[in-house]
This record gives sequence, structure tokens and C-alpha cells, in this order.
Amino acid sequence: MKFPRNAKIFRGHLDVTPFAAVFFCVLIFILLGTLVYTPGVHINLPESGAPLPGVDGPVVAVAVDPNGQFYFENQLLQGASLQQRLQTEAARQNEPLTLVVLADRKVTQEQLSHLYDLASRAGIRQIHLAALPRPFDSRVP
Repeated sequence: MKFPRNAKIFRGHLDVTPFAAVFFCVLIFILLGTLVYTPGVHINLPESGAPLPGVDGPVVAVAVDPNGQFYFENQLLQGASLQQRLQTEAARQNEPLTLVVLADRKVTQEQLSHLYDLASRAGIRQIHLAALPRPFDSRVP
């Protein structure tokens, strides 16, 4: 059985107008996407060249912004209420709980030690300070 062929090789003039319209639409979306306000607290984690440890078992995360304020489960908490929430979370787990601290680069050692004290009073013994791996690290472990 033969099928009729209607396909012809294009040999005419290529119109650039649709390509330019799509290009400018994409450009507008990219520019508007960068100008849109992103809610939340911006935390710049420090970089580390050391091998980053993994964690087995349950984990809770506490973020510390440059002003020394603590954020747990997307809520701003002060010392006593943070300790109570961490204690509740530690009691709910049947395995030892690990605290991952997402601290900004500008957080002082005093603020971190205050958080460590709160965590130890809440019954959390394992604490890890989160860091970003160094990009394009040339060393191979």
C-alpha cells in the first residue's frame, strides 16, 4: 500500500519574528523572577573543605540568623520556648536525637554556645554544625 507524500523540503525564507518573541518572553520571565521578593531569613552557611559527616537516626534543625535569633520549624523562638520544643521533640523519638545547627557565617561563638547549652538541657547530646562543601574541591578523598 502506498501512502501519498505531502512533505516538501523547506526552501523558503525563515521568519525570525516568532523566535524573537519567544526570546523576549523568556527574558522577561527571567528578569521578573530575579526581582521577586523571596520571603524568609537568608542564612549564609560557611564553607568547609573537610569531609562532611552524615547522620543516622532522627534529626532536628535549628537555624541561627546573623542577629542571633533562633528558628525552629519555621518559627522564631526565644531560649526557654526553644528548649521546651527541643525537649518535646527529643521525648517523642525513641532513638537519640541529633541537632543540626544551620548557623550564619556572622553568628558569634557566644550565640552558638547558648544554643548548645539549650540543646544539652533538652537532652540532645549529638550536635552537628552544618556547612556547605567547597565548590570544585580538587582533593579526592
